[in-house]
Amino acid sequence: MTKLLTIDDELIIRMSCERTLSSEGYEVKSASSGKEGIRILERERFNLVLLDLKMPDVDGIEVLKLIRNKWPDTKVIIITGYCTDQTVEETMKHGAHNFLEKPFTPDRLLSVINETMKL
Repeated sequence: MTKLLTIDDELIIRMSCERTLSSEGYEVKSASSGKEGIRILERERFNLVLLDLKMPDVDGIEVLKLIRNKWPDTKVIIITGYCTDQTVEETMKHGAHNFLEKPFTPDRLLSVINETMKL
């Protein structure tokens, strides 16, 4: 079973990801902050992390760098409402596998995850 971790400070994003992905057979956990996400990653392994770029405690880029360093086999999809060419370029430079712009539909979420898991 594919294990996913959603790290996002918006409750509605965490809930919609969990609802959509659980119904598709994924094992899903979520964290409301970068620090909480890191604590969860320290305890268990995930195939994929859905990572918000802008969070109040730890920036998504910092969490991305840590994931790439400590858990290089874990794939990361950046999710953000602040999509620019520069943002995409920066996150990809730091090892993101894909990018998902908010707001997104359940179908779009599943499509990006399926695409990323094939990489």
